[in-house]
Amino acid sequence: MNDKINTGLLAYGMSGKVFHAPFVSTHPGFNLKAIVERNQKLAAIDYPSIISYNSIEEILADESIDLIIVNTPSYTHYDYAKQALQAGKHILVEKPFTATTEQAKELFELAKKVGKKALVYQNRRFDSGFNAVKKVIESGKLGKLVEVHFRYDRYRNEIGPKIFKEEPYAASGLSYDLGPHLLDQAISLFGKPDHFHKVLSKNRENTKVDDYFSIQLSYPNQLNVFLTASMLVADIQNAFVINGTMGSFSKNHADVQEEQLLKGMKPTDEAYGIENPADAGKLTLVTKDGGRTTELISSDKGDYNGIFEAVYQTITNNKLYQITEEDILVQLEILES
Repeated sequence: MNDKINTGLLAYGMSGKVFHAPFVSTHPGFNLKAIVERNQKLAAIDYPSIISYNSIEEILADESIDLIIVNTPSYTHYDYAKQALQAGKHILVEKPFTATTEQAKELFELAKKVGKKALVYQNRRFDSGFNAVKKVIESGKLGKLVEVHFRYDRYRNEIGPKIFKEEPYAASGLSYDLGPHLLDQAISLFGKPDHFHKVLSKNRENTKVDDYFSIQLSYPNQLNVFLTASMLVADIQNAFVINGTMGSFSKNHADVQEEQLLKGMKPTDEAYGIENPADAGKLTLVTKDGGRTTELISSDKGDYNGIFEAVYQTITNNKLYQITEEDILVQLEILES
């Protein structure tokens, strides 16, 4: 492999333009080498030296490319990831990794067989709000945790234009779209649950896929974690609510990275990832005399560079990738149930 990881993207829609190219192009360990653009050739406007291929087959035939980022529609992930591994490439695959645990196990085994890394892109571990939650939980200030609520809500009553999200393809629906984010956050904090219960529903007129889900994860010591997402919430609720024997913490979903990237801000900008101070979380603790103290907890900077640094270290130095195969298999077991 070269000094830098030559990287190819399989698409240049929103995910390629916003969540991948800005980081691959600015991280010193990567070289954004090529992209697949089947119709419009737009990537060169932003990255003049990039090679634009017409097909998956063409980019996989480029022997100089070390890493393929699979950022195509969810139902294509398994097939394209498999092709990339068979072509001798490392892979970074957007969520959901695959539609089933069987497919995921096959890809993980294939990666080992060909001596390449099969990695999953779970960028929401690097949101500012989630890391504020993680810090508060790890501080122990809340005591024994009783219940944890993570939400990801929107209001979109219409059927969206992205057919692969709205038609009953493999890995479609809100549960496969936002479920991987919420499940990964919960699994990263608490591990595999002892039990789980999942509810899906369809509420928008003419919808063919679920647009609401609620998943209850039950853990030892009577901890219950509730994961909820809906496309029909007009009054967006707090994204994080944690209740323990000694206090509570609540926080809205205020990570600014996606908004900043959509506006063209680079990850190297000094203001990148810094939350509005008005979006600080609220920590309420019970005092010894039964009173209450309240403290506002500001979030550290959110930074999706963290996932690309982890990818770099895993490929170049064989470091353990923090989003483990077991994490992904647990997630998919719940999603496909």
